[in-house]
Amino acid sequence: MEIHNSSFVILLLILVFAVIHSGGAALRSKAETLIGPRLWRLCFVFLSLPSAIVLISYFLSHRYDGIRLWNLQGNYFIFLFVWFLTAISFLFLYPATYNLLEIPSVLKPQVRIYGTGIMRVTRHPQAFGQIIWCIAHTLWIGTSFTLITSIGLILHHLFAIWHGDRRLEAKFGEEFYIYKQKTSIIPFLAIIDGRQEFKVKEFFKLSQLGIIIAIAVLWWSHQYINIAVKTFNSSFLSKFLS
Repeated sequence: MEIHNSSFVILLLILVFAVIHSGGAALRSKAETLIGPRLWRLCFVFLSLPSAIVLISYFLSHRYDGIRLWNLQGNYFIFLFVWFLTAISFLFLYPATYNLLEIPSVLKPQVRIYGTGIMRVTRHPQAFGQIIWCIAHTLWIGTSFTLITSIGLILHHLFAIWHGDRRLEAKFGEEFYIYKQKTSIIPFLAIIDGRQEFKVKEFFKLSQLGIIIAIAVLWWSHQYINIAVKTFNSSFLSKFLS
């Protein structure tokens, strides 16, 4: 019963996050008209960030729940492969579609169409970054709980791909159609069939160096995950969700 409960809870948390995240994106245009882009961004972050923290914390607390489907953690090559995939996932997950200063509303948040850098590879880098992350962590952990979590996250991001294109089409019209013809959802497809050109120089930015530093910090901090999990487990929220 414990296995069923934790798997059910993580799917529920993913659903809550998906509703907040995708629902907030759908309401953005109307909300910005009513209260302005800066205040709406702060409201969105205020709701989205806590739901993400709860989701991640619960996953870390219960990642070894359920049936152990496989155990590859003693294989050093698998260890390196998982970290390689994780590093690649962060390069995709890097927020390429907005200015970082727009998150806390230091700069006015705007919806734009980007066609450089990682967007040449796929116009939905966050979705594929999450998919790669799910593959890497499911391979490493190997439990039914992690597999169910990954399936839930991937389904959410597949919906986000459709939803994101739909919103851009509604906002930009002809400009989006042109952009859509020059890019692809599947990574590297537009480059392979000649619709797009891969430019390495567009990846040599300070922001990319920041991502590399973040990967190194995550590598180092993984040794403290169990301590963080125990701290979270002692909180009221964790007891409520257990």
